[in-house]
Amino acid sequence: MSAEKTDAIVIRSVDFSETSSIVTFFSREFGKLSTLAKGARRKKGPFESALDLLATCRIVFLHKSNDALDLLTEAKLVNRLRASEVDLHRLYAGYYFAELLQNLTDEMDPHPELYDVTLESLRLLEDGEVLYEPVVLRYELTVLRETGHLPSLRQCVGCGQGISSTGRVAFGLIAGGVLCPTCRAGHRRLVSLRHEVLSVINDFSDPKSDAWRNALEYREYEKEIRPLINSYLTHLLGKKMRLHRFLPILGKV
Repeated sequence: MSAEKTDAIVIRSVDFSETSSIVTFFSREFGKLSTLAKGARRKKGPFESALDLLATCRIVFLHKSNDALDLLTEAKLVNRLRASEVDLHRLYAGYYFAELLQNLTDEMDPHPELYDVTLESLRLLEDGEVLYEPVVLRYELTVLRETGHLPSLRQCVGCGQGISSTGRVAFGLIAGGVLCPTCRAGHRRLVSLRHEVLSVINDFSDPKSDAWRNALEYREYEKEIRPLINSYLTHLLGKKMRLHRFLPILGKV
């Protein structure tokens, strides 16, 4: 076993025994980590309040080469999410970020850019002057892009040809992106979208673009964007995201 150090965000914690917990982190250097935190449930445990959900902390863990859980040996709190001080829905949005990471990332598969965007997005949830709905959409698309699940938005997934920049476009939930008039035949679970909607989604998914900061543009197309993203995630995972029930903006289907 080797001792490793990293900054990490707590994305899940479940009871393991009367005194211990299994804590899942998302870290910059190692990606998702599942660790056994012995004594974490004691009133005066060795980790104090560092293991609260969405807390950012500096951890030390013993990495095991077999299928056994890594052993968490140290966790020092760096920052705690305070989005609930602005709006309870912003706290739920943070929980939704954790649910996305838990469901869409793999163990020991690092995504440094996704880690950085996660920290930035959590900080934005704490800013009451920033509309949080576009932050949520941008984060969903970042997770999809980083994990290889971002749907094709400009080229037909059937033939690879570019999609017309006018009119309505067929989006295949099963196919995984847009379909040209020729390729759409025979496909099930199609959604008809305005090209402008796809353009907004594409801009939000571009890591070099600040389009997601344009709240007015998001609001104009929200009623078409939100059902599409919800349905796509549901198909991708084979289940509905749990937080969709608790966050009003995610319930607009």
